[in-house]
Amino acid sequence: MTPLVSPSQTIPTANRQTPRAPVRAPDADKLRIGGFTRLTTIDFPGELAAVVFCQGCPWRCRYCHNADLLDARAAPRVQWSDIRGFLQHRIGLLDGVVFSGGEPTAQGALDAAMQEVRALGFKVGLHTSGAYPDRLRALLPLVDWVGLDIKALPDDYPAITGAPDSGRRAWESLDVLLTARVPLEVRTTLMPDWTPEQIATLAHALADAGVKNYCVQACDSSRALDETLTPSAMLMSERIGLVEKERFGRFVVRGD
Repeated sequence: MTPLVSPSQTIPTANRQTPRAPVRAPDADKLRIGGFTRLTTIDFPGELAAVVFCQGCPWRCRYCHNADLLDARAAPRVQWSDIRGFLQHRIGLLDGVVFSGGEPTAQGALDAAMQEVRALGFKVGLHTSGAYPDRLRALLPLVDWVGLDIKALPDDYPAITGAPDSGRRAWESLDVLLTARVPLEVRTTLMPDWTPEQIATLAHALADAGVKNYCVQACDSSRALDETLTPSAMLMSERIGLVEKERFGRFVVRGD
């Protein structure tokens, strides 16, 4: 999803709820935010949510389509204080808030922002690459649902992320979430040159690890960080044809 960056948009008086007293956690205002979406029905399953796009990511995935969110040093485009005010007027109208990115767990202020969201009565969703398993583990008491990107088998990660040891970190994060039994969707963006055999091998490894809710999605090469990527010549139905889908409680395909 492309982030929106104008949280100061006028809120119609008819939709306003009586805001609660200001809820503040130390350091929440330090959260660096690259974008904000006021309403989504697809980023937090079963919930009406807002999405906070956190600035900065340690990886440079070849198919990343949010390149403007990668630089952790970039000036914030949205202030947390603006989002706080928006949420206070959306109590009873929104169900939750999703922290996405970039990589949200790269920021130490994420914990404080999540605390504020929960104190306002909203559920908390998290989109993460799993780059920081120890930080993820510490955040679990504040999180109601996680969308975790598993990009490949561990040894194949550096070819996608450009970062050594990224595969170990991501799969450790998967183990953290499965052990904690956090509501979880694992998703994989399929590299255009992957064969059906490679895709099935990864999917079955995830099933063996205990993943029950799995999504595969097409790579949008037109917006990719790596401009040399080209679309797959195969239909998605062909690419996933060897996956034993019955091994998952829920298997979803997004994109063509």
